Amino acid sequence: MSYASPQTMPKFSDLDALYSPDAKVATSMYEDPDLFKEEMERIFHRTWVWVAHESEVPDKGSFKLSHVGLEPVIVARDRKGVLHVMVNRCRHRAATVCEVKKGKTSSFQCPYHGWGYGLDGSLRALPYPEQYGDDFSKEQHGLKRLRTESYQGMVFATFNEDIEPLTDFLGPKVCRYIDLFMKQGGGFPVKVLGEHQFTVPMNWKVQLENTTDAYHFPVVHKSFMQTLDGATEDMFDFLDKGKGWVEDLGNGHSVMMMIPELEDLDANLDQPIPERFEGLAEELRGEGYPEDQVRKIVRAVGGAGFNLNLFPNVSFSLAFFRVLTPVAVDRTDIRHIAIGMEGGPAAANRARIRLHEHFQGPMGFGSPDDAEVWERVQRGTKGGEDLPILVNRGIVDEEPGELGPRGHISAETGMRAAYKMWKRMMSV
Repeated sequence: MSYASPQTMPKFSDLDALYSPDAKVATSMYEDPDLFKEEMERIFHRTWVWVAHESEVPDKGSFKLSHVGLEPVIVARDRKGVLHVMVNRCRHRAATVCEVKKGKTSSFQCPYHGWGYGLDGSLRALPYPEQYGDDFSKEQHGLKRLRTESYQGMVFATFNEDIEPLTDFLGPKVCRYIDLFMKQGGGFPVKVLGEHQFTVPMNWKVQLENTTDAYHFPVVHKSFMQTLDGATEDMFDFLDKGKGWVEDLGNGHSVMMMIPELEDLDANLDQPIPERFEGLAEELRGEGYPEDQVRKIVRAVGGAGFNLNLFPNVSFSLAFFRVLTPVAVDRTDIRHIAIGMEGGPAAANRARIRLHEHFQGPMGFGSPDDAEVWERVQRGTKGGEDLPILVNRGIVDEEPGELGPRGHISAETGMRAAYKMWKRMMSV
C-alpha cells in the first residue's frame, strides 16, 4: 500500500510506547488530542473509508451526506448514473453547499454567494464572473473530488490518489466474507431500510475494538439473552460452545465467526425452520412463494453467523452495518444501519426491522448496553496513565492463518489486527 508524503511526527515516534509488542495500549491512545489529529491525517486521509451503500443513492440525482474522517462529504449519483464523493465545501468561502441529509437534486448551490455545482462537483455558474478576470477557470474551482470505488454495493472513498485499488485493500478473504454477508438479500439485492444514529463520548478506537469482542457478550448482553427463546439462546451461547474463531484478515480487517453453521446462508437449507420464524414462513407460503424460496428468505432474515470488521470505520455485524465517524478525541458518532431485501416480500423486511429494533434500536436490548460500557471505558481512562489497556487475550494460543493469526472465539485477535494496521499507518 502506498500513502501520501508523510509529515514530521516527533511526538509520536515511539509507537511501541502507544501500542506495545505484547499488545498493551497506552491510555493516551484514547485521550491525546494531538494524536487524534495525526490519526485523522495519517489514517482517515490516506486509506479507503466507507461512505455509503449504493441503495442510499439509487437514482440519478440522488445524494446523501457522509464523512471521511472529520471532513464532510456528499455522495451523489450524476445524470449518467456515476457515483461521486465530494467535499461539502464551496470553493469560494468554504460554506457547505448541502445541509439536507439525503434526497434528490439537479445541482448544489452555495447559500452564501450563489456558486452552483453539478452532481459531479463541477462548477457550473457563479454570479458576476467577470470580476475575477479572464484567467479565472471554472474547471479548477469545482468541489474537491475523492477517489471512489465500490464493492457489493458498499461505497468507499479516499483522498489518497496513489492508494491501491479497493479490492486489493480488502483482499480476497474479506471479499469472500462480504459476498457471504450479502446473501442476507435472500436472492434479492440488499438495500438500506433505515438506521439508528447516536453519539458516544468515547474515542473511535474503543468502538473499533468492540465488533470482534465476543468476550463481553454474555456479560453486557445478558438482558438480551434473557429475551430469547431457548433455541435462539442456545445458538448465541457461542462462548461456552467454543466452535467459533477470530481471524486477522490483513490490512487491519478481521472476522469473528460466532455461529459457523450460519457462515453460508445458502448451505443446508433443508434444516428445520426455527420456531421463531414459522409464522413468517407460513405468511410467505400464503403469498405464493415456493418452499425452496421460503427457506432461503427465512434463513436470510435471521442474519449471518459472523461479524466482519473493516479498518478503519465499518463493520458487517450479524444482520446490520455499523459505521463509526470520529468527531473528537473523546466523541464518536455511530450509525447502525438496518438492511433488507430490495423487491423482496414486505413480511421479510418487516421481520428484519423488528430484529433490528430488538437489538440495535434505542429501546433495544443490545446497543444501549454497548454504548454505556463504551462511555465507561472512556471515563475510566482518567484512572491513571500508568495503567495500560490490555488487548492480549488469547495471544498465547493463536495459530497461524493465511494472512494473520487465528484465535479462540473470545480472543482479542481482531483488536490486535486493527492496532497492527494502526501502527503501520501511523509510522509513515
